[in-house]
Amino acid sequence: METSTRQDAEASRPGAEGSAPALRLKGLHKVFADNVAVNHVELIVPRGSFFGLVGPNGAGKTTVLSMAVGLLRPDDGRSEVFGVDVWSEPVRAKSLMGVLPDGLAMPERLTGRELLTFIGQLRGIADDVVAQRTQELLDVMELNGAERTLIVDYSTGMRKKIGLATALLHGPRLLVLDEPFEAVDPVSAAALKSILVRFVASGGSVVLSSHVMALVEQLCDTVAVMAEGKVVAAGPLDEVRGGGTLEETFVRLVGVEVGDGEGLSWLAS
Repeated sequence: METSTRQDAEASRPGAEGSAPALRLKGLHKVFADNVAVNHVELIVPRGSFFGLVGPNGAGKTTVLSMAVGLLRPDDGRSEVFGVDVWSEPVRAKSLMGVLPDGLAMPERLTGRELLTFIGQLRGIADDVVAQRTQELLDVMELNGAERTLIVDYSTGMRKKIGLATALLHGPRLLVLDEPFEAVDPVSAAALKSILVRFVASGGSVVLSSHVMALVEQLCDTVAVMAEGKVVAAGPLDEVRGGGTLEETFVRLVGVEVGDGEGLSWLAS
């Protein structure tokens, strides 16, 4: 398979030779009733990459990421984080990654500091370490001004930031983020982007799903395009988009015809 060959070459580039990729999906497959949501997906996320996963609604992005991180059991296939199988060694695998699912549910009656302290205790992190990391995360996320605010009263941007803070608390090597910028205001989005860029620059790896092609082009060095439960293209950003934009390539690969609004004569002045 051409896509798989390119990904294997990218994963074994100088500096990553002899080491497992940040994330490797092997034949992940999921069926709901008569609907094949994810169709034997093969994907490699190189170490140190900022990886974008794009696709239209219903393409299978959330389903494949949920299986990749251990939130949804696949019907077939495997997911490995730095060579550790997510389903046979879940504790070890999950210690290596931080996850921000789409629509993350959080304890609504806690403040941000209380939530991070609670998560730290669940992960068995020493109290003094939790306290130090919590303070640093609240500072970086600019959430200190909401010290006494309960999560139930958080804005969408604040929820995304505290969700990312919980994913970063234990010092993961891989972040898997499902639509982290959806419905986030520009100021919060800028703060999130800065944090993620710094995370990758320090040696971390990020997998990010998004509908916004311009965002993926701005942040990501590697991309995969999904359509109807399959990966239809994957590799370095410049290689996938060719001589055009990612949006143009996306529309061509997904096979969607973009209409010109013809027939809406009642909208004419």
